[in-house]
Amino acid sequence: MIPDPAAQHLTLHTRASNLAVREVLARTRDWLHACAMPDEACGTVELVLAEALNNIVEHAYPPETPGDIQIALALHPARLVAILSDQGAALPGLCPPDGLLPEHDVARGALPEGGFGWFLIRDLTDQIDYRRAAGCNHLTLEFHRAPL
Repeated sequence: MIPDPAAQHLTLHTRASNLAVREVLARTRDWLHACAMPDEACGTVELVLAEALNNIVEHAYPPETPGDIQIALALHPARLVAILSDQGAALPGLCPPDGLLPEHDVARGALPEGGFGWFLIRDLTDQIDYRRAAGCNHLTLEFHRAPL
């Protein structure tokens, strides 16, 4: 792929912990605002990244030995590409879950605690790609956007 000279880039490294994810999301939001991304688009990107990063924290690493996460963002005139990389456990079946909406027409007390994350990720992104190479997971999330 030929690098896009019009793209703006941000790369962040963090530990896989809930507190670290909150800090990364705040830094990402600040960067997107500085790049003049509209508030609604910032909120969508932040929600998707929060779901994906929290999945890494919860499922990729054992709680007693959290690993590292790298987030690489490239903001192009017509799209934003986010690549999340970690060396934790692979996704089951080496592919992202289908992201089907869990049953939610039930009594409030019977609502599932989880299961909405992959639905939101798939619903709010335009393209998803997952690759496992040399013991490393790479989740690419792409958001199309109108040129500014």
